[in-house]
Amino acid sequence: MIDCHKFKRIEERQQPISVEIETHVSGRDKDKEVLLELLLKSDDEGNFVIPIIGMAGIGKTTLAQLVYNDTCVQNHFDLKAWVCVSDDFDITRITKAILQSVSFEPSNDNNMTSLEEKLKKNLSEKKFLTVLDDVWNENYHNWTILQSPFLTRIPGSKVVVTTRNLDVSATMGASHAHSLKVLSEDDCLSVFAQHALGSTNFGGHPNLEKVAKKIVRKCNGLPLAAKTLKGLLRTNVDHDAWKEILESEIWQLSEHRCEGFLQEARDKQHIKDLGHKYFRDLLSRSLLQISNKDNSRFVMHDLINDLAQSVAGEICFRIEGDKKISKQARHLSYIGSKYDAIKKFKGICEAKHCRTFLPLRLSNNRCCYVTNNVLTYLLPDLRCLRVLSLRGYQITMLPDFITDLKHLWYLDFSETFIKSLPESVSTFYNLETLLLMGCEKLEKLPTEMEHLVNLCHLNIICAHRLEGMPSNFGTLTDLQTVSNFVVGKGEGYQIRELKNSSNLKGQLCISGLKNVTETQDAWKVKLQDKAGLDELELEWSGDFDNRTEEVEKKVLDLLQPSKKLKKLAIKNYCGATLAKWVGDSSFNNLLSFCLKDCPNCMSLPSIGKLPLLKEVRIKGLYSVSDVGVEFFGENKPNAFPSLEILQFEDMPKWEKWSFCEVDEEARRFPRLRELRITNCPQLLWTMPKCLPSLEMLVIHVCEKLVISVSSLPMLSVLEIEGCDKVVYKGFADQSSLKRVSFSKLSKFICVAEWLVLGSVRVKSLELCSLRENNWGLLTQSMSLCNMTIQNWPQLFSIGADEERDQLMQLKIPCRVEQMKIWKCEGFKKLSATFQSITSLRVLELWSYPKLISLSKSSLPLNLKTLVIGKWKNLRCLLEEGEEYQHQ
Repeated sequence: MIDCHKFKRIEERQQPISVEIETHVSGRDKDKEVLLELLLKSDDEGNFVIPIIGMAGIGKTTLAQLVYNDTCVQNHFDLKAWVCVSDDFDITRITKAILQSVSFEPSNDNNMTSLEEKLKKNLSEKKFLTVLDDVWNENYHNWTILQSPFLTRIPGSKVVVTTRNLDVSATMGASHAHSLKVLSEDDCLSVFAQHALGSTNFGGHPNLEKVAKKIVRKCNGLPLAAKTLKGLLRTNVDHDAWKEILESEIWQLSEHRCEGFLQEARDKQHIKDLGHKYFRDLLSRSLLQISNKDNSRFVMHDLINDLAQSVAGEICFRIEGDKKISKQARHLSYIGSKYDAIKKFKGICEAKHCRTFLPLRLSNNRCCYVTNNVLTYLLPDLRCLRVLSLRGYQITMLPDFITDLKHLWYLDFSETFIKSLPESVSTFYNLETLLLMGCEKLEKLPTEMEHLVNLCHLNIICAHRLEGMPSNFGTLTDLQTVSNFVVGKGEGYQIRELKNSSNLKGQLCISGLKNVTETQDAWKVKLQDKAGLDELELEWSGDFDNRTEEVEKKVLDLLQPSKKLKKLAIKNYCGATLAKWVGDSSFNNLLSFCLKDCPNCMSLPSIGKLPLLKEVRIKGLYSVSDVGVEFFGENKPNAFPSLEILQFEDMPKWEKWSFCEVDEEARRFPRLRELRITNCPQLLWTMPKCLPSLEMLVIHVCEKLVISVSSLPMLSVLEIEGCDKVVYKGFADQSSLKRVSFSKLSKFICVAEWLVLGSVRVKSLELCSLRENNWGLLTQSMSLCNMTIQNWPQLFSIGADEERDQLMQLKIPCRVEQMKIWKCEGFKKLSATFQSITSLRVLELWSYPKLISLSKSSLPLNLKTLVIGKWKNLRCLLEEGEEYQHQ
């Protein structure tokens, strides 16, 4: 049996000759610079191990060789060693190889104790560099043994590790890892030319450059793929031969190969966990990668994708273009478009043994349609379907053919407009997964769902119109994940239906708790015993009429969850006090806490003592007037040791936020990165004097608040609207501040003066409804790149204008690249000096009803984009010297 967790390769890699220096390495100058910085200038023990991580063929070994042989590295380290580790993490072999490199003597000794002593002696009081190339080991014990001789090192010694596996970095205790990206097309072309022609360009063979670019495009940024072609093309400069390579079948395969068997889980309870494990394995080995555009999605490099398609053949078929669907297809997928008509699915009727029908969405566009012909005439022929998804299509009713799909085990109708499921769905006895996420019009589930005896996963997130779960829902004892359980009215729809769901994992929201009339029903659920739950949301109702505070308090008491819970949210609760278990120190695994729309709640729970809590959101607590020491935890000096995000919103009676003495204040919120306070109009508060990690401060509609940012060394984003005063005197270093937004401030009239302080390096500035009398100072700002000005009624011109008062003109800093001006009703023109702002690339002008024309000659020469919006009377853009003639 092959160990599928290790993905063993068949052949051993050849040991690279580390002393060979490539004459030209393209596209890695910045990577080399970063690594040299870590090797030569950092004595931090956290950087003792420096991993270089990336997929196969991306150039990890080449980069390591490049820095290993660098002259500065040669002079910096007393000793150097290079070992190719590969799959077999043989500690004895690796130790012997390092010893031979640093002692310059061969060794026949195979005794590990003896080898360790010799290596320790050779490394003692020496600054050394060791490169471990192609490491796969994730065993912490093995690494501990290998590094024991390194303990006698002096500061500055380094171990560079090249690996495909993200987990290796954590195993070796590395603080940071350098991830290697694919080369740009130009750099990859240079690599290709170097290895195919012995030159970095095509000066000697211009006729080959065009076809070379096409070949390189297929390499998709992998330098090893470009190098590998040298064996086919080296010294052959015939154009037809190169074109033959371009059109060759070699692109159908790749050198990346992994072999193993996906072992089936022992029971249904472990299938999903096993799938997650294998997925993480593929991700950690760079066979899958996190998308740069959306970190919730994953992508596969094109060469690996080509391999996967080659192996799958016609069994896994991707519908695209004019490709006719194969009769052999078992699994169909396609990128869903706005309109999917019958033409797209030509030949699908012949794939009668198809098991999977899966549309994929690359955008968040929810206006997607599939024609009735597809649903009525094509899909009914696919009676062998196991997996069916119609996700995202704007269908209001499910087609009748659904009844015939008795073999289904996965059904996804998420983000559709259906109001109900056919009762026949209850006869899908093999169904394991039912997804109805975002079905905002869904009103009910099949009444006889208890017949779905194999159902493991039910997701009805955002199905807000659902009034209750079906009766006898509690008989579905195989359920592992239920996103929402809606407590209904009447017998058979009560919360006690959850009592037998002992296998629940992940996330659970229990809503409709106002319908719990018998408090003992809450006790029967036994949430304490459901240790697999990571996230719990308890929600009553936004309608607070005819509510009984005493009953709700008792229900909350009895719904105490497991101590392993990581996220907790309580919403629409009408009690004046929370249950004692909320915030109890025994919930030491809690990472996130949310308390929302609890209008009668008088105080906050003591959550400051929870050691792992990272995120706290408090909203709609209309009765709280004082946030005092109880919030931090009684007698708890180091409050909120891990908190990173803190948010307060809609607390109209909140007046006082009590901190303790200054010396204790310094020990609170040591890791807080983001603080948001919104719509707390009565709050009288001076910010803590020490928030060393704060990066984002957002304050909205807190009229009485005085804000000081004098001692926030890490602040990057500052957004303040509708507050009494901003204090800026006595600023320390503010070089970290990058984006500032001020709106409707009563007592901050020196914005321009503050922005040009030597320590301020703001790049983006948004100003709304401010009275400022010193805008001319803005021209002194050397860092400002992006400006937005809104609701400045006195503004007459953009750019210097000698005919107007300083208050009526906006002078532009010399490096501004983007500018947006909104609703400045007095604005009449762009001054002559505005054209000299050569850095400006984008200009947006919105809502100027008085203007009827705009002169092109006043626009900056390098302007690329001009956006004009809501100019009701605009007639034209005038050329130089032209005047508008109203007719």
